[in-house]
Amino acid sequence: MRVEGTKQRRTPSSFAVPLRPGCDCLAEAPRALRYMGLGARGVFWTIMAVKWSGGHSSPILCLNANQEGLVASGAEGGDLMAWGEDGTPLGHTRFQGAEDVISVLFSPSCPTKLYASHGENISLLDIRSLKGSLDHFHVNEEEINCLSLNETENLLASADDSGAIKILDLENKKVSRSLRRHSNICSSVAFRPQRPQSLVSCGLDMQVMLWNLQKARPLWITNLQEDEMEEMESPQSPGQLLNPALAHSVSVASCGNIFSCGAEDGKVRIFRVMGVKCEQELGFKGHTLGVSQVCFLPESYLLLTGGNDGKIMLWDVGSEVEKKQKSPTKHTHRKKTKRATYTKQGGNTNASVTDEKHGKILPKLSIEHGEKVNWLLSTKIKGYQNILVADQTSCISLYPLHEF
Repeated sequence: MRVEGTKQRRTPSSFAVPLRPGCDCLAEAPRALRYMGLGARGVFWTIMAVKWSGGHSSPILCLNANQEGLVASGAEGGDLMAWGEDGTPLGHTRFQGAEDVISVLFSPSCPTKLYASHGENISLLDIRSLKGSLDHFHVNEEEINCLSLNETENLLASADDSGAIKILDLENKKVSRSLRRHSNICSSVAFRPQRPQSLVSCGLDMQVMLWNLQKARPLWITNLQEDEMEEMESPQSPGQLLNPALAHSVSVASCGNIFSCGAEDGKVRIFRVMGVKCEQELGFKGHTLGVSQVCFLPESYLLLTGGNDGKIMLWDVGSEVEKKQKSPTKHTHRKKTKRATYTKQGGNTNASVTDEKHGKILPKLSIEHGEKVNWLLSTKIKGYQNILVADQTSCISLYPLHEF
């Protein structure tokens, strides 16, 4: 059965961007806006968030950055922008047909190459000019939601509204695989690092899948809603009952064996890949509304999450992942433990499973961004790690991570 749902980037937000004291409206707000960050020890920090503006005139839907610090952004209406490290717009193009640019992706080996999905199409462009595409592919049946490039850069995966994942052979410029198992919109797909033939996907059918491209069908499938009902002993809150576990985003850690999934029920799930199957390691809730974006930081188990509640959070899941790896427990025992910790969470919106005493972990950082998050990106700019955020506005927000 196809579950009807609105794709996350379309959802309007009723939250306001926080302003400096004495600032009465958004028009008076400076380019740098303050935010409050909750540190690991419960200490609040006030940091300046820089706003990049002057490029787009419609909501920004996606972001990506190359190794040289250049940033690309795609927006509604077919707009594609290139930005310098200081937030200066460097180039602009608009695709014919004004189809939304929903995913942009730099080539790691050639930082000037940029893949952009717009509607049912994928274009390869040179970021230095953005004038005309180097190549163009029409391989998907419906609007493309996500692009992922494997580590050897010979395969490009594109997930679309039909639920299909098309695997494009970039050397031969043709579709080598068409993966069809999602019964609704496939919202996100990600190749696993160090495993160029393996990827994970999720969709609005509430399913998460593990694929090997040498097989015609997924190696492993889980339904988030069914798993939740099986594990929960206490009834959900009234708000949760209205929010099924539509899966919006997946991200794979650099090790390739750990990946995360964010869903409409406000929960983040961490999975471990073990051969041809996966097992849920953690499940925690910090957002009061759906989790629209998850993003592992490079070479770490630090995880960024963004939600429809206008919050951005940074979690350290490494200690729990390593703890479970060193002391594996039987699956049935872990399920029982999860049930116990879920019932203890109550109304604490920062709660997650697996604190030593209370079955909870807290975010290392919590940002009241104020707008629904369309895209999250962690990247180094001028030598420092930053969070770049796209939301329902036409601006990019930059939050410095080095302060923490």
